[in-house]
Amino acid sequence: MTAKGHVYTLGIEEEFAIVDPETRELRSHIQEILEGGKVTLKEQIKPEMHQSVVELGTEICQSIVDARHHVIDLRSKLGDLAGARGLKIASAGTHPFSHWHDQLITEGERYETIVKDMGLLARANLIFGLHVHVGIPERETAIQVMNQARYFLPHIYALSVNSPFWVGRNTGLKGYRLKVFERFPRTGIPDAFESLSEYEDYCKLLVKTGCVDNAKKIWWDIRLHPFFDTLELRVCDAQSRVEDTLAIAALIQAIVAKLYKLLRQNTTFRVYRRRLLDENRWRAIRYGLDGKLIDFGRETAVETRSLINELLQFVSTEIDELGSGREMAHIERILREGTGADRQLAVFQKTNDMKAVVDQIVAETYEGLVMREPGVGPAGQGPK
Repeated sequence: MTAKGHVYTLGIEEEFAIVDPETRELRSHIQEILEGGKVTLKEQIKPEMHQSVVELGTEICQSIVDARHHVIDLRSKLGDLAGARGLKIASAGTHPFSHWHDQLITEGERYETIVKDMGLLARANLIFGLHVHVGIPERETAIQVMNQARYFLPHIYALSVNSPFWVGRNTGLKGYRLKVFERFPRTGIPDAFESLSEYEDYCKLLVKTGCVDNAKKIWWDIRLHPFFDTLELRVCDAQSRVEDTLAIAALIQAIVAKLYKLLRQNTTFRVYRRRLLDENRWRAIRYGLDGKLIDFGRETAVETRSLINELLQFVSTEIDELGSGREMAHIERILREGTGADRQLAVFQKTNDMKAVVDQIVAETYEGLVMREPGVGPAGQGPK
């Protein structure tokens, strides 16, 4: 996910639901889509544990402009593949009403092992995330950036909340996906590490003692990737609109760039204890942008939107250098108009119909895509 020696490259991974356009339910048709995607998507399309989930991953992107091309192209091709089989793709942190126990598990040793290890927790883990890799070739510095970037995870999640519903119920939370995933071990915000060697010793211990077969089964909200020279932020819900995905990815890139530069200048951002960060994480899960986060320096609760505006000021120089002004303008749109969760809730409040919520998610998933499959109408429309 990072070119050798190049800093701040991007890699973006998105998980999508495969949906029946008639019933709006999840469909376990990943094998058909994988078969069709061998030519057009090659290694950039992957199965997930449930057969109703598909993952797309970009190549290494040198800039957010490059990432925009990749993400739109991949989504468009996946939409074509699904449309050719009479299906739709939908991007949100959870499906509003389909039940996990109705979904088939993807065949393969990897998923069989996870189900064997995790039991019902694995089968119930029917969630969809957005993962963003930012390239940092100096791993010793990257671990320090990770320690500091932990503070901003609640801010980022508040912008990305897109999972208010679970198996047909309004959860009362803006981001229920993280609460589902917390049932797994080795999730959430990690503790700070004193050094790269401490981090590597921890990973080696888990492998040596048989807790995991490789360090990729450490599923924290942020991690130094065990195989790539990247910091990977895994906290975000899958985003319905491609513009939301790109804006959040660009903000993550700018935060990493800012913290990296401060460290290179022998300036550090304070590293907070996990127990404090978890309070803000919970507030982001519960309220999204509509709540308050604790400003630990001032020891007071501050409107989340206000703190995110401060964050945009904090990384403003990096935004200019990285060329992500367009994406930051979209962050400001999210702050004004609300998150994916807010839009889902608004549709349900208006219609009292979960199928209408799915229609909204699907329509947004196709916004801005370039559909090529004959017989498929514009974004959000079915076959003609």
